[in-house]
This record gives sequence, C-alpha cells and structure tokens, in this order.
Amino acid sequence: MDPFVLTRSLQRIGAVTLFLLGEMGRMVLFLLATIGWLFRPPFRLFQVFKQVHFVGFKSTFVVVLTAAFTGMVLGLQGYYTLRKYGSEGALGSAVALSIIRELGPVLAALMVTARAGSAMTAEIGIMRITEQIDAMETMAINPLQYLIAPKIVAGLISVPLLVAMFDVVGIVGGYLVGVDLLGGNPGSYWSSIEAAVEWKDVYGGILKSISFGLIVTWVCCYKGYFTRMSAEGLGAATTEAVVLASVLVLVWDYFLTSVLL
Repeated sequence: MDPFVLTRSLQRIGAVTLFLLGEMGRMVLFLLATIGWLFRPPFRLFQVFKQVHFVGFKSTFVVVLTAAFTGMVLGLQGYYTLRKYGSEGALGSAVALSIIRELGPVLAALMVTARAGSAMTAEIGIMRITEQIDAMETMAINPLQYLIAPKIVAGLISVPLLVAMFDVVGIVGGYLVGVDLLGGNPGSYWSSIEAAVEWKDVYGGILKSISFGLIVTWVCCYKGYFTRMSAEGLGAATTEAVVLASVLVLVWDYFLTSVLL
C-alpha cells in the first residue's frame, strides 16, 4: 500500500476517534451539570409536572397500541409454536416473560423516543436557533435547570409507568388471541404466568425502564441543546437524537440483560 494513502487513512481514523471521544465527554459533562442543577433551588416542580404530562400521558396511546398488538402477535406465534410440542399451557409464561423482560421496556422506550424524544430535540433546538436560550442566560435563568432537568426527571418517572402499562396490556393482548381467539385454556394461561414470573424478572424490567428513560431524555436534550444554528442543523439534530437514543437503548439493553440473567 502507498505510505501516503496509509498515513491519510490513519489520520482520518484518528480524527474520527478524537471527535467521538470529545462528543462522549461533552455528553457526560452535560448530564453531570444537569444532575447538579437538580438539587439547587428554585425547584421547577411545575415544569416537571408539565413534562410528565407531555412525555408520559401523551405517549400513552401509542404505547398501549404497540403493547396490544405486540401481545397479540406473541400469543399468535407462541400458540402455534407451542402446539407442535403439546405445550399450549406454557403460552402465558412465554408471553409474560418475553414482554416483562425485554419487549416491554425496549419497545416502550423506542415509542417514547419516536414521539416525545424527537419533540424534545426540536423544541430545544428551535429555542437555541431563535436565541431564546441565550435570552434565559441573560436573565440569569439557567437553561439546564429550567429546560433540561425537568425533562430528565419526567423521563425517569414516565417511562417506568409506561412500561408497566405496556406489560399489562401486552399480557392481556396475548390472552385475547391465545385463549379467546384460538381456544387455549384460560386457567393454564394465568397459572403459568404465576408460576414462571419471579421478582427478579419484574425488577429487571423496572431497572431497564428507568435507565432507558434517562438515556432517551439525556440524548434528545443534548442534541437539541447543541443544535447547529440553521434549519438543516435542526433537522440533523432531531434525526441524530432519535437514531442515537434508539441504538443506545438496544445496546444498553444487551449489557443489562447479560448482567441480570
């Protein structure tokens, strides 16, 4: 290989590596600064309630809809798969464990990212472009405390509640298909859930949902806060926020699962 080409390739790799490390460091400092402002008065309780309504309540419909059809698909596929082995009675445990351990936290977090996370990035990005954030700093209002901290707290509160709702609706959706539609035994469905689901399964789902709520709000707020000053920059920031948050949710889900199992 030509030494000049090799040198240029190494320079590009080094530049990309340094950029990624710098971006990671800035994201961590952004989160630590926001957490620090959480414990300093004045406490923005009204803003927290407002963001809980926006992140949690307004995402309820899409989360419930996703949960219902996810449970129904699991009930349908699980019934026909288990029937080959004469194990239809284990349908309830298969549906419940799949949803509580994995699908509930992950799909709910992805739905919140798509609906609320993108809106957060766009909202903060527009405030950055129109210099509203600079005006806050001029009036001695810290943007991290007023804008970012309530959104992160709302994510920590809302996502676990949405995941709990997802779990219940998904299990009921599996029951409707596996029992009411396909003729499974209702007693076996519920008893298999009671026998198979343990506290560590529920605890793992709760832990995942809390961490996913932090990841989604953290990434989306960060991308919006550092939006480039143009319309193209706002669009790119929103796209990057949704993609990065979704990927981090999936990657972090793998590492948490490997630890909790």
